[in-house]
Amino acid sequence: MDITSKLDLRGHAVLFDKDGTLFDFTASWATTSAEILRRLADGDTARLHAMAQAGGFDLETQTFRDDSIIIAGTAAELFDMLATSGNLPLAHVRRVTDAAVSSAQMAPVKGLLPALEALAHAGAKLAVVTNDSEAAALSHLRATGILKYFETVVGYDSGYTPKPDPGSCLGAANRLGVGAERCIMVGDSTHDLEAGAAAGMTCLAVLTGIARTPTLAPLAHAVLPSVAEIPDWLNDWRSSKENDSKRRL
Repeated sequence: MDITSKLDLRGHAVLFDKDGTLFDFTASWATTSAEILRRLADGDTARLHAMAQAGGFDLETQTFRDDSIIIAGTAAELFDMLATSGNLPLAHVRRVTDAAVSSAQMAPVKGLLPALEALAHAGAKLAVVTNDSEAAALSHLRATGILKYFETVVGYDSGYTPKPDPGSCLGAANRLGVGAERCIMVGDSTHDLEAGAAAGMTCLAVLTGIARTPTLAPLAHAVLPSVAEIPDWLNDWRSSKENDSKRRL
């Protein structure tokens, strides 16, 4: 029998970052990022490279630096960076970027759907906490057919301070009616884990973003290959906590 069938997460919540966590970051955003930069540059090579450098994006290899603002920054911070480094009107940057982002093709991580099914079956409340806009997040979740699993979606513009501040995590927990101590925050970046920890949540890191284990491990209770492993990890974690409680008795 599948051990996750015994998992009971009633009264708990799992909060997910979006890009790099639910969706493979490079597969989802490398091509779109290059497209946005080229549209904004409009044939100006110097402007193109200035924006790519400021954004931590390698145009030739279509890869991201670990500290890229595209990875963990809010959409507003991304707009400001592109406008400043490209010497472009902010409104123009926003129009071009929003259009590309809304039509971006997300690449769900392998095993995502069974993991969400298992967590929902176990009674967990699920939410998305992202530094993308709420509208873009809803669009991406809807387009990939997984919006139905999440009771709430919190973006950088949903009325809470964005990650790495704990505000958006606490806001999601409040919307779900679950105390922070009974929430698990799942993310692929230090911003995700710092926000979850500051909110008093259990933090899980996944390796479907850009950051690797040495960067994430000091901030996480565990580092997993992807969200696909979360149900089994939570089963072991809950069992360990129950055994510890019995030993104390």
